[in-house]
Amino acid sequence: MTTIGCFHAHYSNIALIEETLAPYEVELVHYVDPGLDRLKHDADFSEVVIHEKVAQTLQWIAECHADAILVTCTLFATVLEQKAIQVPVPVIGIDDPLLQEMRRVPGDYIISFTNPATIEGTMARLNQALQQEDENGQLHVAKTSQTEAVCIPGTFELIMRGDQQGYLEAVREGLQQIAEQYPGKAVVAAQLSMAPAAAQVTIDRVFPIHSPLALLATYLEKNLGLAR
Repeated sequence: MTTIGCFHAHYSNIALIEETLAPYEVELVHYVDPGLDRLKHDADFSEVVIHEKVAQTLQWIAECHADAILVTCTLFATVLEQKAIQVPVPVIGIDDPLLQEMRRVPGDYIISFTNPATIEGTMARLNQALQQEDENGQLHVAKTSQTEAVCIPGTFELIMRGDQQGYLEAVREGLQQIAEQYPGKAVVAAQLSMAPAAAQVTIDRVFPIHSPLALLATYLEKNLGLAR
């Protein structure tokens, strides 16, 4: 049985991962650390703090007999390129399957967030994933992919204080408004916590909202060899 150490910034993500991977023969061990989200508005807070903490935790999870690590927080995932290579087990960011799909299917994407602190890092990670080599071997972002970030205001505070139902409703309404505002563009819910609202809008309003959760199981099955 494969053991996956799951690194979360909030406990609410645990149930989402457990439900998604329930059909598989996998042991999920959860590590929750809300500290960086609580400190991110401090005057002396910097990316160095994120890098050090994420690096320490990835090493710790790997040492606790994990076969792989799943990082479900987009704030943590923004530093994986630098830190994951130092870890002796595969490290997967929650947005990796979505980034792979966006590279496979270029288009106009609206990337929606509830946590403003994750926008800059996630968009940089996205642009890196969409880079292609031209005939001279130079990297550039694919011209067929245009991305724009949108934050749904006043929502992230709801989930951080435990109001999951209020968060779900606010995000659902926000995603619906974004889909209506940008007809013809693919709307993406960037954060794992937004996945239930994205699924609800897709069903209720026939607006297909992409989320990290939709592609996760098949991605892990392919890359980690998970068995049902």
